Amino acid sequence: MNILNSLHRKKITQLASKLAIALALVAPFVMSPQIASAQGTGAIKDPERTHYYEAFNNKRVVFVPVFMGLDLTEGWSSVMSQQAKRLGYKYEVRNANFVTSAGVQILTQLLNEDPKPNVVVVQNPDVTSYAKILKRLEAAGIYVIQLNMKSLHMTTGFAGADATKIGETQANWVVQQCGPSTSQKIMILNGPTTAPWTVYMQDGYNNVLEKNPNIKVVARQSIGNYESSKAKSITEVTIKQHPDLCAIMGVWDIPDLATAAAVKDAGKTGKILVSSSGGGGEVACKGLQSGGFDHYVSYDVPGQSRDVNALIQMALQSPEKPGKLQVALYTPLYVYTQKDASTHTCWSLETLK
Repeated sequence: MNILNSLHRKKITQLASKLAIALALVAPFVMSPQIASAQGTGAIKDPERTHYYEAFNNKRVVFVPVFMGLDLTEGWSSVMSQQAKRLGYKYEVRNANFVTSAGVQILTQLLNEDPKPNVVVVQNPDVTSYAKILKRLEAAGIYVIQLNMKSLHMTTGFAGADATKIGETQANWVVQQCGPSTSQKIMILNGPTTAPWTVYMQDGYNNVLEKNPNIKVVARQSIGNYESSKAKSITEVTIKQHPDLCAIMGVWDIPDLATAAAVKDAGKTGKILVSSSGGGGEVACKGLQSGGFDHYVSYDVPGQSRDVNALIQMALQSPEKPGKLQVALYTPLYVYTQKDASTHTCWSLETLK
């Protein structure tokens, strides 16, 4: 009997040991109440979703462009507006109309409003004019995101093209085209003297041209506030002075259509090469497909729009004070030439909707 009792106790001990091991293995997989309650439907609530959407309630974003009515600014604004509608925050545009003092006044008004906007997206006319007011906006608790045209002062975010890289890309292509069998003469058309697209692109040009002293810059002139008439007249005069000109590097596709027109009027299309840059919209296709642009660097407005929207979302969810975290998103560049002019597809405001 004692032997039987001993065997019985041994079996119970073995069963208890196996049960303990089984429970230990199962424990990590025990369902939480949320999972258990959803077992019948197969649904689980995303724990971050509610917090995400609440972050945008009653928030306000203001876009201050240099000028509306351009493919760039209209494209960016269209995509920013769509996100605002989707996430439920307020979005508005305050247009500076190519007047720097008006832009400063708009930003000052936003600083003094009650309630203040949560985020200001700004396109800088130059590298210095807005710098002080941008600092004041962030000191007052407003997140500032700079779009495509960057000042010397960094804020919470920047989304836009690397203008220095654009300059290097254009210059490298021109150096390749204007070899010893050509005059090796080139012309550079700039925007406003202190504009980001002037000073940063010049740095890129210089990085390449300094290594290629054989390339002769016969003219380096400003076309003012990206004025097509100035681009055309300067090009006409320079071609008369240097009919053997090899290439022109322009600052932006809209005035460079006029540059290309001057080259065409002189009967030099395909002989005097035109390199331009821009957001890759319908103006780009017009220049490429007409033969006006031989080389084009696109900074892809649809991609930039997604980047600036991502920075807006980041700012509205950030636990940090404005300016403490600084994020730059330089958008990828795409290069097009006459070889792919017929196959390149350009965006339009309709395709962005």
